[in-house]
Amino acid sequence: MTPRVIHLDEHEMPTAYYNILPDLPDPLAPPLHPGTKQPVGPQDLSAIFPMELIKQEMSPDRHIEIPEEVQDVYRTYRSTPLIRATRLEKLLGTPAEIYFKYEGVSPAGSHKPNTAIPQAYYNKQAGLKRLATETGAGQWGSALSLACQMFGLECKVYMVRVSYDQKPYRRSMIRAWGADVVASPSKDTKAGRAALKANPHHPGSLGLAISEAVEDAAGRDDTNYSLGSVLNHVLLHQTIIGLEAMKQLEKIDRFPDMVIGCVGGGSNFGGIAIPFVRERIKGRKVRAIAVEPASCPTLTKGEFRYDFGDVAKLTPLLPMHTLGHTFVPESIHAGGLRYHGMSPIVSRMLMSNLIEARSYMQNEVFEAAVMFARTEGIIPAPESSHAIRAAIDEANLAKEEGQRRVILFNLSGHGHFDMSAYDAYLGGKLKNHKLHVDEIKAALAKIAKLPVPAA
Repeated sequence: MTPRVIHLDEHEMPTAYYNILPDLPDPLAPPLHPGTKQPVGPQDLSAIFPMELIKQEMSPDRHIEIPEEVQDVYRTYRSTPLIRATRLEKLLGTPAEIYFKYEGVSPAGSHKPNTAIPQAYYNKQAGLKRLATETGAGQWGSALSLACQMFGLECKVYMVRVSYDQKPYRRSMIRAWGADVVASPSKDTKAGRAALKANPHHPGSLGLAISEAVEDAAGRDDTNYSLGSVLNHVLLHQTIIGLEAMKQLEKIDRFPDMVIGCVGGGSNFGGIAIPFVRERIKGRKVRAIAVEPASCPTLTKGEFRYDFGDVAKLTPLLPMHTLGHTFVPESIHAGGLRYHGMSPIVSRMLMSNLIEARSYMQNEVFEAAVMFARTEGIIPAPESSHAIRAAIDEANLAKEEGQRRVILFNLSGHGHFDMSAYDAYLGGKLKNHKLHVDEIKAALAKIAKLPVPAA
C-alpha cells in the first residue's frame, strides 16, 4: 500500500542546494547600479550583504554545500512531509493524484526559515551584530527573528501596515523571538516619513518596507539587510523544498506532471519548482505553474523591465517582471504576495517558456482554501491557497479529460494567524478587487526604459 505521508530520514536529506543559473538556456541579465546604471559587482553589494551570500548570488556552481551548522538547525523541522491529499481527491472525484509539500511544520509556520537560517548564519560568520528586514504578512519577519535568535543576532522588522493591523499575532511571534517590529511606513526612516507625509493613512507595501529596511542597514556599520524573496541566493536556499520532494516522490515511484506554487516575489514557487525545471530543461515532461493574485498580477500583467526592488530606489535595478516600483496593491489578505516585482530567475524562466503563470481573485482562492481545510484538515495560509486553487482546477480538468495525472503543489504555510481573513470570507464580506490596467500603465510610465535582453 502506498503511504499517504512520506518523510526522509536524516541521512537522506539534501546536503547541497541546487543553483539553476548555469543550466538556464537564456542567462540572466545583470543587476544594475541605481546611480551609474552599470552592472553591479560584489563591492557594490558589500554594504548590506555578507560576501558569502554575494558569492552565492552570482555563483556559476550547480551545487552549493549546506553548512553543517545550518543543517543542524534544519533538522529541528526538516524534512517536511510530502502528503497525498486523498480526501480532496475523493471529494473532487478526480483520477489525478494530488500531493502537497507541507512547509507549515516549521517553527515559524512557513517555508521562510529555509533561507532565514542560512542568511543569519552567514551574517554571524561575517561578524555582523544586527539584521534589518521587511515583511508582508509577517511570515518572513517571524522566520528571520527566529533565525537571528538561533545565531545571537539582533533583528529589526518593518512590517507592511495593512498586515501589521490585520495580523497582530504575527507581530507577537516576532517579538517573542526577540526582534523589534514596527509598522511600515514608519517614522524611523526617511523613506517612511516621506510616505507618511504624502499619505498619513498609507497602507504600506513590500516595496516601501524594503526601502526602510535597506536605509536602516546602510546607515549602520553593525547591520546588514536580509531579504526573504526575489534574489538568487534566496531561491537557492529554498530549493531544499523541491529537492526533498523529488526524493520523496521517488520513494513511491512517482514524478509530477505539474508542480504548482503561489508566487509573490518568487521564493516558495522557486523552491518547489526549480529542481523540476532542471528536469524539464533536460527534456523530461513536467509543467511548472506560478499562481498570483489578480490584484497584484506581476507575471500575468506586468512587463519585463529593469526596475527597482523598492519605492525609494535604493536597491539595484533588477531585470524582472514588474508592475512598477510605485505601484501599491490593494489590501488583500495574502499580504506576502503584495509585491510589485518578481525574482529575476522566475521572470527569466517565464520568458524562456519553462514555466506558466496564472492569477485568481480573492474569493475563489478562499473557496479552495475552505475546501482543502474541510477535507485535509489543514487551514492554509491565504498565499498558499492560490496554489490549492490551481491544483483543484487541474484535478478537475484531469477528471473532464479522463486522464490520470500527478499534481504536486507547495503548501508553503498554515493560516492560523489569518483567521480574520477566513471570518471575512465565511461572513460574505471578502471583496474581489478589480485591477484597472491604467494603474499599472501609470506606474510603469515612471520607470526609465533601459535595454534588457528579451531572451
